[in-house]
Amino acid sequence: MADRFSPLQPEDYAEPRCVLCMDTEGVQRVPQQRIIEKMDEYMARRDYAGAERHLLYWLGEAELGRDGRGKLMLLGELIGHYRKTGERDKALRRVDEALALIDALGFGGTISAGTACVNAATALERFDEPERALALFEKARAAYEGSGQTPPEKLGGLYNNMALVLVSLGRYAEANALYDRAMECMADVPGGALEQAVTCLNRADAVYAQRGAEAGEAEIAALLDRAWALLHAPGVPQNGYCAFVYEKCAPGFAFYGRFMDADDLKREAEALYERA
Repeated sequence: MADRFSPLQPEDYAEPRCVLCMDTEGVQRVPQQRIIEKMDEYMARRDYAGAERHLLYWLGEAELGRDGRGKLMLLGELIGHYRKTGERDKALRRVDEALALIDALGFGGTISAGTACVNAATALERFDEPERALALFEKARAAYEGSGQTPPEKLGGLYNNMALVLVSLGRYAEANALYDRAMECMADVPGGALEQAVTCLNRADAVYAQRGAEAGEAEIAALLDRAWALLHAPGVPQNGYCAFVYEKCAPGFAFYGRFMDADDLKREAEALYERA
């Protein structure tokens, strides 16, 4: 068996092309669920270069197979990947591609379009384009809330990320209302405590931005306590994603002077990565 840290080749995870795999419109679909599962494996061991190769390989397959839905999913994954790695130019190029593809496919108003808009908007927020990000979040919100089929985790992610942009624009009341909705949505999701913890830390930052450290001290402390409890809630999956969230949350605790908590989260993250 190949070493788990060696670069994977296409034959390790690809399926051969065949005309029998084509649908009635002559489109060969990429295996979206399997692509996401393999992506999770790369991220669990922090193999960012491998993750990019994986996504680019399948993006090429989607283009060759004329699989527009698959291509849109892969562009969203690439946007998220470049957001995490801080690669602004690559992220924004894929944002433009994804938005153009939504129009080309006629997907406006669908859940798929909403998800693509969330991915694009989150990257734009990360790279300091809040006004453009907010416009895309509004489109995503209309698509998600207009469908009775939107999973609660998608709604929770939308509300949480949209609130971040509103905070950056000084629209605190609107942001807090969305944070409340994000917490409600993630309460119904298995393992959603991790996302709720992130929301608590985001709310602490909103308090700090609006009221300052001294005036908001008690509320910030309560939010940090709640975030810590949620990060260690019963049933939280001890996997690579949990490690990623711990790693993501550690600087927030450190910023507010809770250095021991931050160090503990880093150690817990490392232990989970080693087990992945």
